[in-house]
Amino acid sequence: MKGVKALFRVNGVKLELPYRVPKKVKYPDRAPTPEELTKIVDIADIREKVIVSLLALSGVRIGTLEKLQYRHVKEELEKGVMPIHMHIEAEITKGKYHDYDTFLGAEGVQYLKDYIESRRLGNERLEGGRMRGMPPEEITDFSPLVRDKHKKQGKPVSPGTIHRVIHSLYFKAGLIKKGSGERYPLRAHSIRKYFRTQLGSISTIPTDYIEYMMGHTISRYYDIQMKGVEFLRGIYIAAGLSVKPRTKISKIDALKEIIRAWGMNPEEILTKQALTQPHRTIIDHNQLEQSQLHQLSVALKQQMLKEIRESQGEKSMNSCLSNGSPGETFTHVREYLSVLSKLLEYGLF
Repeated sequence: MKGVKALFRVNGVKLELPYRVPKKVKYPDRAPTPEELTKIVDIADIREKVIVSLLALSGVRIGTLEKLQYRHVKEELEKGVMPIHMHIEAEITKGKYHDYDTFLGAEGVQYLKDYIESRRLGNERLEGGRMRGMPPEEITDFSPLVRDKHKKQGKPVSPGTIHRVIHSLYFKAGLIKKGSGERYPLRAHSIRKYFRTQLGSISTIPTDYIEYMMGHTISRYYDIQMKGVEFLRGIYIAAGLSVKPRTKISKIDALKEIIRAWGMNPEEILTKQALTQPHRTIIDHNQLEQSQLHQLSVALKQQMLKEIRESQGEKSMNSCLSNGSPGETFTHVREYLSVLSKLLEYGLF
C-alpha cells in the first residue's frame, strides 16, 4: 500500500481511499534466538555462513549485502583487525539517504576469510569430459563480497537468492514447516533483527548508536558519526555480539560468569567503559582481552567491597565475628574467599 501511494504522490496525483487501512501488523516476524541461529550456522555451507553472519553480526540489509564488495573489508581483513569496520556508502543503502558505519565480529571474519580463500583456489574438476565447479577467481577491490555460485563471471548474489538460501536453512534446521497456511514468523529479514535485538538487550548502549549501525535515519546522525570509528568499535567489541556460543571457556568468559552470579551485567560494564573512553584504539586481541579483564575485575572488586560495607556497616571484621551468627559469618566469608581464589587463579586480583 505504501508503494502504491508513494507512486501517486511523486507523480503529483492525490490518492484518497474510501476506507481506513489498519496499521496493525497482521503477520509479525521475530528475530531468531541464539540457539536457533546456531542451528542454522551448523548446517550451512561456507557461503551460507558468510550470508548469515553478515546479516546477524553487522546488521546490514539484504539489499546492501548484495552490493558489498571486497574493498569494504579489504584493508582490515588483510591486516587481521577484529572486528572489521565496514563503511557503507549512501549509494548502496535503502533510500540512499546517508552513509553509515558498522562492524563484522570474529566469527563472521573467519567465515569470510575461508570463503574468500575458497574462491581464490576454486573447485573446478573434470567430470564426464566436462569441467565442473568454479575456476579459481581473482579477487579484486570490486569483486562482490558474496557471489552468485551459478555464474562463472563473479556476479553478486541476488536478494532473491539470499531469501531462498535463508528460508532453506530455516526448513533444514526445523525452525519453520511447510503448509502452515500463514506467513512464517522467521524470514530472511529476521536475521538482521537479531543484530538489533542482541545489542538492544544491553541497556547501557544508547538506542541511537544501534540505529546508526543499522543504517537507520536518526536525528543525532552527525553527532554519532563525528565520534569516529574507534568509538563505535569499542561499543561493538564490549557488546560481545556473536552467533555461536564459545565451546572453550576463556578467562574473560569465566570472569563474566562470576560477575553475573553477583547480579551484574558484564556487557553493560564494558559498554559503559567504552562510552567513557571513545578515543582508545585497541587492535591486538591480547591487549583487548587484558583491558576487558581489568575493567571487569575492577567492577567486581568494587561490588564485593560495596556488599561488605553494606553487610558489616562501619564495624570491623572482629566485631562482626562476635555479633553475627557463626553460620552466617562463615557463609559470607566462604563466598568472598571463593571469588577471591578464582580472581587469584586468573591473576586478576
